[in-house]
Amino acid sequence: MKSENSNNQEILIKVKNLKKYFPVRRGIIFQRNVGTVHAVDDVTFNIYRGETLGLVGESGCGKSTTGYTLLQLYRPSAGAVYFNDINLVKLKDNDLRRMRCKMQMIFQDPYASLNPRMTVGEIVGEPLVIYNVASGKKLRERVENLLEMVGLNPAFAGRYPHEFSGGQRQRIGVARALSLDPDLIVCDEPISALDVSIQAQVVNLLEDLQAQFGLTYLFIAHDLSMVRHISDRVAVMYLGVIVELTERNELYNNPLHPYTQALLSAVPIPDPVAEENRQRIILQGDVGSPINPPSGCRFRTRCSIATEICAEERPAMQEINPGHFVACHHV
Repeated sequence: MKSENSNNQEILIKVKNLKKYFPVRRGIIFQRNVGTVHAVDDVTFNIYRGETLGLVGESGCGKSTTGYTLLQLYRPSAGAVYFNDINLVKLKDNDLRRMRCKMQMIFQDPYASLNPRMTVGEIVGEPLVIYNVASGKKLRERVENLLEMVGLNPAFAGRYPHEFSGGQRQRIGVARALSLDPDLIVCDEPISALDVSIQAQVVNLLEDLQAQFGLTYLFIAHDLSMVRHISDRVAVMYLGVIVELTERNELYNNPLHPYTQALLSAVPIPDPVAEENRQRIILQGDVGSPINPPSGCRFRTRCSIATEICAEERPAMQEINPGHFVACHHV
């Protein structure tokens, strides 16, 4: 794929040919490998400093695995992840630990990602203690300041997670992610477990914090309308590969990949006339298996315009329009 940096923005994260495979084992005592899950398979993209890159796709396509591998919570099977031109894949132990304070994560489930045995103050302050950033009075003041940033009462620092609603728990997770002043935050479907009325509040909070601190987000989500609201650019993922990547409005106004077109046709439009007149694209067939993915183009088994070359050759990412990359033989 050609360079995406056509507007001379500073690249914070550079992902090159990233792969993450998981072995499939069978047997209770003598386990043997019977296959490999190709969760992320040769993914390449950049994230610019200060932007929000949305990553969308259906369940099981590898979105969350991409985020975990980017942060080295999963070690990649192959490829490279450059953070400020430092290849995280090659870092070991203490060197990687020092880099991790600049990369944080907001997890999908606010109920499972907070330790029920720790108070809110201990949860938010734990990164500061681990990295020896603050202690004593300074630690308490920093925790109170972080809780205020995310719209929570500092007096709640002595309470436990079970005393909070889902939206409040996610705010606690945001405060924890902010504690070490990171450059990058991976948001792994941070609103999918929340009520619709709370989702907008959390997204608005993330946008306000980004404007205030110059944060960079990788925003992983299912909700295409919310992704359009918060993202600067959007990458569409299918069965472990990125099939389209471009600026937000360009993607929604001019989707080029057949899979992207099908996804967007399912998004409701708040206009009865437009909703009635548009044509819904119904995909036929089943999603391919990540253990034995289709040859060539991963989407060809459900694509209405697939031909022989789609089965024989994997399509490369091409820049069809400035900054608009698509992996399809027929675009």
